Amino acid sequence: MASKPDETRDGVDLTNLDQPLFDGAEATKRDLVDYLDAVHGRMLPELRERPLSVIRIRPGQPKFMQKNVPKYTPDWVKTVQVWAEASKREVSYALCDDRRTLLWFANQRAVEYHPTLMRADRWDRVTHLVLDLDPPEGETFTMAVQAALLVRQALTDSGLSGAVKTSGAKGVHVIVPIAETVSIEDAAAATRAIAARAEKIDPSIATTAYIKEDRHGKVFVDSTRSGGATVVAAYSPRVRPGTTVSYPVGWDDIESVTPRDFTVRNAIQLLGDADPWADQLPAPQDLPEDLLDEGRAIPVARVVAMHEGKRRKRAREAADKADQANKDQDQTDKEKKPDE
Repeated sequence: MASKPDETRDGVDLTNLDQPLFDGAEATKRDLVDYLDAVHGRMLPELRERPLSVIRIRPGQPKFMQKNVPKYTPDWVKTVQVWAEASKREVSYALCDDRRTLLWFANQRAVEYHPTLMRADRWDRVTHLVLDLDPPEGETFTMAVQAALLVRQALTDSGLSGAVKTSGAKGVHVIVPIAETVSIEDAAAATRAIAARAEKIDPSIATTAYIKEDRHGKVFVDSTRSGGATVVAAYSPRVRPGTTVSYPVGWDDIESVTPRDFTVRNAIQLLGDADPWADQLPAPQDLPEDLLDEGRAIPVARVVAMHEGKRRKRAREAADKADQANKDQDQTDKEKKPDE
């Protein structure tokens, strides 16, 4: 028997609103619902017409990513069918186009919202480039900020501009809207070139090394968000201590904030009536040909890492084999040694 709803909004029954959202959330389910409802006008433009993955969390259970909508999804939730090559099946993604759908997700304890870079009606185009600044372990957000400023410089030098937001986790996202004429392949190439140019400006801070052990405590300028990839939406909460929010702070303020400054408990008050993300996003831009040429010559990081991983595995196996052979030889020599 279904539990009686605590309240109903826009036709959506909301339940268990006073339960803690998750361990360490410092927020209740009501806080999540109230926050998402309050920012829906600012957040929906980030989600509308984009296949959506969400991260949900149930009390006392690990978080999990949901791509395929569950069977009990209301028929008024718009969906789109996408062939998943990895799992060899069609996935039914939700399209979170309105307040009602967002409230339904909130009631499902969907905390994080990860839309694709492409819209459902344009599978052959992404609408923006993403530079994800991923710092090393520890309290290293200031390093991520410094790397983001390098990306900004690389963009400026290339005649481009981007908007910046906290990821809501430990890093920073730089988003660069692009013209719809840019192919997916060229968008990916441009992202690689921008990352490489940022690394070149100050290689003591930034690295494009995909393999963690090769980063040596530097900030990873992740250029691999392209094609069917997703990125957490501006204003989306995160399953992080304090239920932080991916918050648009702007270039003038990025050096004076921390991720914990923005949570579902205080973001609405900080925003007031403003929509800083809409204000900061530049208009879609054409990409310079020299940037594209540079990026086309840079190998795809995941492919390079895969081959390098295989090479290192072979090297380790060869070293282990040689080590074992030496041990076997030592044992043989010991057994052959005459008694003294």
